[in-house]
Amino acid sequence: MLDGTPFLAAWSRRRIAALSRLDPAATQQALLLHLLAQARETRFGRAHGFGAIRDVATFQSRVPLRRYEDFWQEWWRADFPILRDVTWPGRVPYMALSSGTTAGRTKRVPVSAGMMRAHRGAALDTLAWHLHHHPTTRPFAGRSFILGGSTALDLIGPGVRAGDLSGIAAHEVPWVLRPFVWPPERTALMPDWDSKLTTLAMTTPRPDIRVLTGTPSWMLMLLARMGEAKPFPNLELLVHGGVAWPPYRDRMAPFLPPGCATREVYAASEGFIAIADRGDAEGLRLTLDRGVFHEFVPLAELDRPNPTRHWAATIETGIDYALVVTTVAGLHAYVVGDVVRFIDRDPPRLLITGRTAWTLSAFGEHLAGHEVVAALEGACATLRIAPAEWCCGPVFEGARGRHRFLVEASGDAEALARLLDDALAAANADYAAHRQGGQLLPPAVTMLPAGRFEAWMRATGRLGGQNKVPHIIADPRRFAEAAAQLAPG
Repeated sequence: MLDGTPFLAAWSRRRIAALSRLDPAATQQALLLHLLAQARETRFGRAHGFGAIRDVATFQSRVPLRRYEDFWQEWWRADFPILRDVTWPGRVPYMALSSGTTAGRTKRVPVSAGMMRAHRGAALDTLAWHLHHHPTTRPFAGRSFILGGSTALDLIGPGVRAGDLSGIAAHEVPWVLRPFVWPPERTALMPDWDSKLTTLAMTTPRPDIRVLTGTPSWMLMLLARMGEAKPFPNLELLVHGGVAWPPYRDRMAPFLPPGCATREVYAASEGFIAIADRGDAEGLRLTLDRGVFHEFVPLAELDRPNPTRHWAATIETGIDYALVVTTVAGLHAYVVGDVVRFIDRDPPRLLITGRTAWTLSAFGEHLAGHEVVAALEGACATLRIAPAEWCCGPVFEGARGRHRFLVEASGDAEALARLLDDALAAANADYAAHRQGGQLLPPAVTMLPAGRFEAWMRATGRLGGQNKVPHIIADPRRFAEAAAQLAPG
């Protein structure tokens, strides 16, 4: 195989130099105005006067914040699946499926050709930062293994396909890059996760793999299936994102060869948000020129009628912000649902600190808090169980894991676990996919005697006042500590 690294390295040096010269505020305002110029003749653009907007302040005064549910009801639902000149010019060719909305089972986020170009550019930026810190490595001397989900692309309308973002990315790999990418599209889009893992374990050219990219929970399952300590002896870079990295860092280490670097990215269906440009846990550098204009709303103000809307020119460090984006796919002042906190202003670097609502996503399942609550309430009602209190959280068991529910009530714990599993799978496509694929084990339920939560809150100094039992503890370490006190042994 031709080693393309020298070409990548030459481009990377120019790209890193260009990134170092970018002025965050000027770059972001110019990008916003370019996006508005492209979308000014769409229905959304005409309704909001895009043609007369000349700066960020005017944009913010004319375009209110909207969540997915607002876009779906007001702009997309009537024309779906053919979104032509609605919020973005032309016909949108893809719908990325993504969980996490109160409006239905799965979000359908528009993805344009321009958005896919922006994603590919950001992926190359990730390699550029790797080469900047590790100039002697040769990532293009072999293949990049992109481990995505198992959602094949469905044709839902003339010229419009729907699937998860990894499936869209596999379909969109340019021919010139296909020799450097694994797996082939046919394997990448296999719908059955377990069969896909088996096929990948059997057919992957292991010595050729130089870069491995994916969600840690998915990658850990693959590495365990490979059946050897270090299945990719020439692996130089592991790119991860989608879930918090610390719970996986030590679990992944035995599978990685000496010297293999890791690099975190913040890539979503809505856009490629940020890339780690330094070391592990040193923050992610905001992408300034890859198709996304970013705004940041103080979390405490998000539900106010007129919240403060910061951007690259006005962000402050140490504040939890709700992320808002305007994109090259026709999202305008769109509330993503993630919470970030900046650690640097120039260049902007952030940490992902959570979601705007409760979530469980230690395994990439993206369960919203309301989905967990509804599932538990429905299952308890069916079994005529009346819990006094409860909490739940993730538990790792080797390469896999499950959700454990601690419920202060009497009743059939196994029956409750089965009903919870069914309800969560019915409510959330990502949960169902992870359960079908085997990464996520069925939930476990432990019944606790009366008064256990009260005693726990008292023992931890949190009884009374404004203190409440934390129903969802997303951090595995914190949940393990709580479970050890609530259900010892």
